[in-house]
Amino acid sequence: MKNNIEIAQAAKLRPITALAQDRLGIPEEALEPFGRYKAKLSLGYIDSLRDRPDGKLVLVTAISPTPAGEGKTTTTVGLGDALNRIGKRAVVCLREPALGPVFGMKGGAAGGGHAQVVPMEDINLHFTGDFAAIALANNLLAAMIDNHIYHGNELGFDVRRIAWRRVVDVNDRALRQITAGLGGSPNGFPREDGFDIVVASEVMAIFCLATSISDLKERLGKIVVGYTRDQKPVLARDLKAHGAMTVLLKDALAPNLVQTLENNPAIIHGGPFANIAHGCNSVIATRTALKLGDFVVTEAGFGADLGAEKFIDIKCRKAGLKPDAAVIVATVRALKYHGGIEVPDLPKENVEALIKGMANLERHIANVRDRFGLPCVVSINHRAEDTAAEIQALHERASHLGVKVVTAKHFAEGSAGATELAHEVVRLTEQPNYFTHLYPDELSLWDKMKKVATELYGASDITADAKVRTAIRTLQENGYGHYPVCVAKTQYSFSTDPKLRGAPSNHVVNIREVRLAAGAEFVVMICGDIMTMPGLPKLPAACNIDIDASGRVVGMF
Repeated sequence: MKNNIEIAQAAKLRPITALAQDRLGIPEEALEPFGRYKAKLSLGYIDSLRDRPDGKLVLVTAISPTPAGEGKTTTTVGLGDALNRIGKRAVVCLREPALGPVFGMKGGAAGGGHAQVVPMEDINLHFTGDFAAIALANNLLAAMIDNHIYHGNELGFDVRRIAWRRVVDVNDRALRQITAGLGGSPNGFPREDGFDIVVASEVMAIFCLATSISDLKERLGKIVVGYTRDQKPVLARDLKAHGAMTVLLKDALAPNLVQTLENNPAIIHGGPFANIAHGCNSVIATRTALKLGDFVVTEAGFGADLGAEKFIDIKCRKAGLKPDAAVIVATVRALKYHGGIEVPDLPKENVEALIKGMANLERHIANVRDRFGLPCVVSINHRAEDTAAEIQALHERASHLGVKVVTAKHFAEGSAGATELAHEVVRLTEQPNYFTHLYPDELSLWDKMKKVATELYGASDITADAKVRTAIRTLQENGYGHYPVCVAKTQYSFSTDPKLRGAPSNHVVNIREVRLAAGAEFVVMICGDIMTMPGLPKLPAACNIDIDASGRVVGMF
């Protein structure tokens, strides 16, 4: 069987201008092509769509991730193709892959099998340059901070309290903590600094939450980059950096249009991680898709405890979006992993472990349906080694939950393998919808974090040392208490311990650090050992990625 990249490279793509016109009615002058198969939608054209009615919004989320993989992006693409197959005008709306995981763990993040967005290599690599623009804007601000201090520090920065870090789109643990400014007075003042990965930058979050160029500029200006000795915040606009940052981002802010293997439209834009940021594609992309399609299928990163929660409590809250239905993705092998089976033994039939691992799925169902009020369906991303006994056990176990379980085969069969899922999604969007956020704006930051931990994660309480508690209290007192919280924690568990599988209860969530994202308008609660700069695994995916003599990329998953 062909691997993902071989399937993608064998696809017959349509010129993007023709696809845009035929499928979505987008005129050629509204597109800025990047070659034949990628294009940006002009912001002026997007603004012209404002009076059109919105289509229906479908959120794809998942159980807690495992090394076995769940295939959330694959399901999002397969469902979008299947909706088009049954006669609905559907648009897929995804995040852009980050180079860090592409060359680290994942080796690619554009779907899989016969449910992919293409051109796969371009999307996984530099694409249209959005991430490079975000990194440049972030690092321009960092350079202007140090330059301001070097030239007299008129704003009175306390160099011990600079809150802005540099970024790079590579997993590089050696850059987590560094000392900058070494080499004598011509190089500035030595100080502790560090790097985050691009997707953890507040610029990325702002980019994905901004609704226009002017909104982007205003948000960038509100970034708190540091503090004076008397604890007065210093903003990006105090440095007069936000205008130039916006210039660097103006072209990137336009969403990217590509296609699926089945020549259906897909908009891919922005890409914050859900374990360290808010994990959703851009508001502009989602709103645009809702004006262009009858159905929009979007995903939120990692499990429903992270991605779906942030999609609802941050993105939907800020953008006024309301999902019509949700899809919770799981695999038989991932459920067995949550039932205690190690990766080498997952291909073997084990109904007992499967049933035990269902606890993880059941909690995610309860959260999506009962906490957020969304009608939902469970989509089992079928694999060849799944046995009839395991599938039957899964359906029987899930039957008492009142949620339909659909076995989808889009990976192997494309849209034809997901038509049952598509019909169920259409049905769900016509059901009563009791959508709600987990907490109100007026709840305190501490209580918001506690509500997320106790009601979604199954924790008994939250803790923090005196320094962190003081920082949270200060943010509350300084007028940031109405912001939502963005929890940065491991994606592999409901707890902060990645080794606790299934549905752990009565654990304690410790807040290690708190960061203000004033431009993005949320407060980041960093919990457990999560890193905002990941490291590479022992054998990075980069070791397998190569290019042949004809210029064809090989080795992507």
